[in-house]
Amino acid sequence: MLLGSGELGKEMAIAAQRLGCRVIAVDRYDGAPAMAVAHVAEVVTMTDAEALRAVVRRHRPDLVIPEIEALAVDALADLETEGITVIPTAQATAVTMNRDRIRDLAATQLGLRTARFAYAASAAELAAAAPPLGWPVVVKPVMSSSGKGQSVVKSPEGLAAAWEAALAGARGEGARVIVEEFLRFELEITLLTVRQWNGTTLFCPPIGHLQERGDYQCSWQPATLGEAQLAAAQAMARRVTDHLGGAGLFGVEFFLCADPNAPDGAPEVVFSELSPRPHDTGLVTLLGQNLSEFELHLRAVLGLPIPEISSLGPAASRVILAPDAGTTVHYDGVAAALAEPDTEVLLFGKAEARPQRRMGVALARGTSEADARRRADAAAARIQVRASR
Repeated sequence: MLLGSGELGKEMAIAAQRLGCRVIAVDRYDGAPAMAVAHVAEVVTMTDAEALRAVVRRHRPDLVIPEIEALAVDALADLETEGITVIPTAQATAVTMNRDRIRDLAATQLGLRTARFAYAASAAELAAAAPPLGWPVVVKPVMSSSGKGQSVVKSPEGLAAAWEAALAGARGEGARVIVEEFLRFELEITLLTVRQWNGTTLFCPPIGHLQERGDYQCSWQPATLGEAQLAAAQAMARRVTDHLGGAGLFGVEFFLCADPNAPDGAPEVVFSELSPRPHDTGLVTLLGQNLSEFELHLRAVLGLPIPEISSLGPAASRVILAPDAGTTVHYDGVAAALAEPDTEVLLFGKAEARPQRRMGVALARGTSEADARRRADAAAARIQVRASR
């Protein structure tokens, strides 16, 4: 059972069906992408604990795989006590859906290097917490997704607006934000980390990515970083995923920041965030690896062998965004986008468009990172999303 049936859930459903699994896709709205390829679709309010418990109890799936963050996590803990296997665990899902809990785990309990940060439960607390971190600062809700409610604030005058934006973009009813120092990083990476039930922790080739408005825009694999930096990222990813436990693929994000104290000028690796599920930046693995992140997640949770994870060469992705809102969606330029060799286009099948909503992704391989990124960018640029009511 997939709890969340967006584009990542759709790829999970396809991978699961290839191995003969029966797939139940659950989401808050009808017609979610994974529902088009699942055996059964269920529409429930995902934050309603009783509704979530009821749908799981009705189907009694062997595995419950959360694919989104906006969930009634207390219900998952109850179901786990009833013998339902939650991936990676109910506790891990609860910890990672809240920025404060995963940041406290990483920085305080595990001692990982993170950006300096503080919490605020009111506009007044935010005004007091931000200045010691230096300007600019980043303000985020402790519970949100895809960059919702995130602001970069350059001076005290911008804090009131950032507080209101964080409240508007938050999930749940709590009014709490995290404010952190603005890191001037050289590269942002996702290290897909695979934890097995009975086996060593495995790592995919690192993925570089760019974000705008707190949401992923493009990614490429393998990202170029030094051996020491890769080893540091792997060590941190292993430490935090071992603490969370369970099995499956985790998307662990890091910043590579200039370190003036490093004798060789090598960048410092700074832990950012973690998702206990396939990651949007990891869509590039559909072309960039011998096994995609979705196949790896499925093999790990089913206890199937993963003999090797290998790169197929430079690959890249670029999102396809909707410019307008509408309930009737058309795509122009698909043929032109697919005319380039080693290029694929995934259109997610979302029935409704909103400004800046991710409607698809272009994937490409190339002779180099730059060539792969150029091809993916060109393919995405050829596709125009038209939405009407």
